Order: sequence, then C-alpha cells, then structure tokens
Amino acid sequence: MTKFSFMDHVSTEKLYFDRKEYSNDLLISLYLKMLTPRLVEEKMLILLRQGKISKWFSGIGQEAISIGVTASLNDDEYILPMHRNLGVFTTRKIPLYRLFSQWQGKANGFTKGRDRSFHFGTQQYRIVGMISHLGPQMGVACGIALGNLLDGQAKVTTVFTGEGGTSEGDFHEALNVASVWSLPVLFCVENNGYGLSTPTQEQYNCKDLADRGRGYGMESHVIEGNNVLEVYTKITAITQSIRQNPRPVLVEFKTFRIRGHEEASGVKYVPTELIEFWKKKDPIEMYRAYLISQQVISSDKDFHFHNTIKKEIDEHWENTNKEKGINVDLEQELSDVYALNTYNAVPPNNSGTEIRLIDAISNGLRAAMQKFDNLIIMGQDIAEYGGVFKITQGFLEEFGSERVRNTPICESAIVSTAYGLAIKNYKVVVEMQFADFVSSGFNPIVNLLAKSNYRWGQSADVVIRMPCGAGVGAGPFHSQTNEAWFTKTPGLKVVYPAFPFDAKGLLISSIEDSNPVLFFEHKALYRSIRQEVPEEYYNLPLGKAAVLREGTGVTIIGYGASIHWALETLDTYKYIEADLIDLRTLQPLDTRTIYESVKKTGKVIIVQEDTIFGGMSSDISALITENCFKFLDAPIKRVGSLSTPIPFNGALEDQYLGRNRFEKELLDLIAY
Repeated sequence: MTKFSFMDHVSTEKLYFDRKEYSNDLLISLYLKMLTPRLVEEKMLILLRQGKISKWFSGIGQEAISIGVTASLNDDEYILPMHRNLGVFTTRKIPLYRLFSQWQGKANGFTKGRDRSFHFGTQQYRIVGMISHLGPQMGVACGIALGNLLDGQAKVTTVFTGEGGTSEGDFHEALNVASVWSLPVLFCVENNGYGLSTPTQEQYNCKDLADRGRGYGMESHVIEGNNVLEVYTKITAITQSIRQNPRPVLVEFKTFRIRGHEEASGVKYVPTELIEFWKKKDPIEMYRAYLISQQVISSDKDFHFHNTIKKEIDEHWENTNKEKGINVDLEQELSDVYALNTYNAVPPNNSGTEIRLIDAISNGLRAAMQKFDNLIIMGQDIAEYGGVFKITQGFLEEFGSERVRNTPICESAIVSTAYGLAIKNYKVVVEMQFADFVSSGFNPIVNLLAKSNYRWGQSADVVIRMPCGAGVGAGPFHSQTNEAWFTKTPGLKVVYPAFPFDAKGLLISSIEDSNPVLFFEHKALYRSIRQEVPEEYYNLPLGKAAVLREGTGVTIIGYGASIHWALETLDTYKYIEADLIDLRTLQPLDTRTIYESVKKTGKVIIVQEDTIFGGMSSDISALITENCFKFLDAPIKRVGSLSTPIPFNGALEDQYLGRNRFEKELLDLIAY
C-alpha cells in the first residue's frame, strides 16, 4: 500500500503571483490585511513570554488563506473560523481592543470572560466561533446555509477546519448533508502537515484531502495556500459561482504553520529541513518582495505600513490594559445560562376530544407548525413515511418539503445543522428516531446547544423529540429512558409528560421557548393512554409540576410511565392518602411543589423508570434532605429499574422495570 507524505504533493518553494487586472489598491489591501494579523501575533508572542497572556495558537505562515478567503466574501456572509484564522477576525474589522479584551478575559470581549481566545461568535460581524471538538462547526455551517436558502438569499457560508479535523465523523456527516441538500457551503481545509504533532501520513492515506469531497459528489479544489493572489482569485470565482448555483464546494489549501500547535507544544517533532522549506515560502515575505519588484510599494512605504500597524496595535493594547477586570456577578452568571424567555400563557378554552398521547404530540407539533412560519422539523423518515411512529404523517403534504425534512442517518450533523438554523433565527424540532440514538448526537447537544447562550449570548431555539422507554420488548438499543444524561447539563431544559393534555401543551411551550429542550415521549404510553385534549392551540408552563392526587400520608414523586405505576397502586390501595406529584418538567424542576408536599406528609418515595444511580431520584432525594430534613418522618425511598441494560425478553424486561417493586416499597414506607 502506498503511503503518501505531506511533501509528496506540495509545490516548489517558489510562489508565482499573477496580478491579472487587479489595481494597486487591491494588491496593497491584501498585503495590509495579511500584515496586520502577523504583527498582532508577533506582539502576542512577546506578551506570552512576559506572562501577560495565558495561551496562544499561532497561524504564522497561514495568513494568505484567512485573508484571501475572507476578502472574497461579502460582509453579511457567515464565516466559521478556527483558532489559527486571526486574519478572518481582523479582515472583518473587529476592533483590536475587543480582540485583546477577549484574549484577556475582560468585559469588552465577546464572551464576558467565559471562554478564551477564538472560542467566540458575534452576530455583528457574522462570525460563529468554534468549540474545541472542531468537527461540529461543519454541521453548523450547513444549518446557516440552509437558512440562507430558505430565506431566498444568495449567500455563501464558509467554514474552516484543519487536516486533522477531516478525520472526525462530523466532517463526513456534514459533507454528506451539504451534498444531499445542495447547501451553499464553502468547506475550507487548511492542510498544514500536522494535527498537533501527528503527521498527515498517520492521519489519512490519500494524496489530497480534496478527494474526500468528490467521494460525496462534491466539487473540490486544491489551492496553494501561501499565495494570497491565488487564494483570492480562485475563491472569488468559486464563491460567485456558489451564489449563482447553490452547492457545496470543498477546497484544500496546502500550507504550513511555522510554530507549534500552541506555543507550549514547540516544534521539536518537525524536521528542521521542513521548517526551513516553508520559511522560504512565507506568504507575507514573498508577497512583499513581489509588490516591491512590481513597484506597487517601496521599502520606505512598507516601513511606514509596519510602523502604522504597530502603533495601532500598541494603542489598542494599552486601552485593554486600562480596562477593568470582569465584575464577578453571581446573579448574572446564573441568569445567562438560559436565554431570557417570556412565557405568555395561552389557556385552553374547551374540553376537547379524547385522544391518545401520540395524537396529542402530533396535534401539538402541527399547531406549532401552523403558528410559526419559521419552524422547521427534521429527522429520519419523517416526511413521506410520517416517522416510524407516524407522528408526522400528513405533514409533508400540509407544510412542504422545505419545512418537513428527511435527514440522512447522521444525528450529530443534524443537531449541529439545527443549531445553525437557530443562528439564522429559525425554530427547529429534531426527531430522534429513538432516544437511544441521541448518543450519536450527544456532543453538539451538550457542547453547542447547552452552552450557546452562556458563551456568546446566542439562543439555541431547538427542540429534540425523544421517543423513549421500555415495556414494549424493544431491547437494549430502543428502550432507554436517558433523561439523566441531560438534566445535569446547564443550559438544557428537559420535559417528560405522562398524559396527552400535558404532552400537547408542553410541546408547544417547548417550541415557543428559545432555549434547547429535550422532549421525552414514552413509547409505551403512545397508544395506551387517552385523555380529553383541546383541539386548539394552548400551552402549559415549563417547570411547573402537577399534583394529581392529594393526601397527607405520603408524597409520591414521579414522571412519565412511573406516574401510571403509582396510579395503579393507589387505585389498588385506596386507603393510602398520598400527594402524587407528576413532575412533567425535569429541568427546570418544580422544587417548591415538592417541598410543600414533603413538609405536609413527612414521607417521600420517588419513582422513575431509569436506573437508580445518578438518576433524577438521587438528586431529588438530596434536595429534600438538604431542604426538608427536619420534616421527614422516615428515610426517603427511591424506586427505579435494575442496573442492567434493558433486556428484550418479556419476562426479563418485566423483572428489569421498577413497576413491580414500587408497591412493596410504598407499603413499607407507609408502615414505617
């Protein structure tokens, strides 16, 4: 098998510049755009050695890519850069003092001191910052591009990654989605030979990464990444073409970073001759020499450029140093975890018709689609097929294929795409075919959606529907009730109804809410639970539990299927006087209703279908102990399922569930 070396397909040391019909002003503009981030970096490297900044990711040697690409775009087109794309930020004319404040963790930055370096976004400059997991931003670009298409805007969305990031599944998922949906995304791969210290021959085994785009039916190009004129010329032509004929394009830039992955890494793992080779291809030095040789600038003029930019850098740095540190405000920290959401109650005004839980969810989704023109639903098999549970049956005919979108089997990219749509001011509902499959989309949920408002004030208006639960003989991979994966993640809301009336009203409220919501739907309840549900649009408040029965003997707390276990037991033992609390919403949690009941009854049993350890019952028990201990007349009881995967066989599944153990534990508690 042939092993390709990074240098096997790199052009010679010489860069050939073709100015075409470009004016001197344009040529100089590109030079100044490259010179600015280089001089900023040189300043930062000095400050790093002085201990005045904590970390730095260098892009020295790669400036031509950031500048050439950004200069070819319109200012209202989104860019999703990496941490070596300083030139993107400076070319978009973000004031240097704001960048310096961001790197110093000060208030004039973009994240209120909550994230560092280039991990930030700004709607003002149409930049969406990366997270350290790299790959998910490819899917975010797909979502922004889809939003542009839906808005009828002829715009390009540009997203960067390195050669290392192309090994991640998110990269491949995003390319596939972009290709299938013909999304106007420019995928830029900066191939600099090393993923941190791992050389390319240990990262992939093909000559050009651009070939991967062709594998997805995508137009692809290889460009000399150190030649700013070549980058600008070719990317300008590509972006103009994409605007006229929307489609994804993959571009691989051959380049090199002269310095380490970050300054602490060093470059000892790089052969000296390789560094020397690329120093001779420095994009700024070679372009400067070209401009001087063509008498576009003189050495004196270049000296003036350097001094002017350095003076500006020093002035902005001085302003940042004068800026006060972050005001540590506990209330603001907590309040910024979620986007501000105003609940406007829309109460039901008639008794309605008796329908099943599954019908109530379908009706709620349809009502929201009718109310919100900017609501998009996405998922596997949800269009013509109507979803595996037929919840979206007929939606395609009513709302059309632009708003009811079948997706490839790629949960991570689709969640990231939903986030991109939210950035474009769309509401999105994503259907996980089964809640179990959310593990394939876990990263963007907990690291993009959950942290978005806290990190840079961007709401993530996404609801993820989660068909879940055992009792239907579906086995280990289609039966989990995995709400505890998400209730501990700040920034997410978690809803788990047990009845049709609640399901419709809470789903509508979840869609109205501008925060990310995990909406759990128990499959065993879909067609077994019926209730009168109003036909019109109505909502119910998130974070408000329902007290289904009232009594002074014991407090029973549950949600989802476990509520029905409790009801069956109470119907059998009618003498038990119980407060039965259906939580309905797990995050935010209605602790007030819980505490009031516990103070009244003095005894508590918490029941859930999930396994006990690390589940909701554990946290609720701890909260009660901390806040209501003196009111307790007995130890708190917790009932859940066995600490095993969920078995397929009916007898084994029945043993697994806590349903049969709940009765004994309740009676023991009553008798305590």
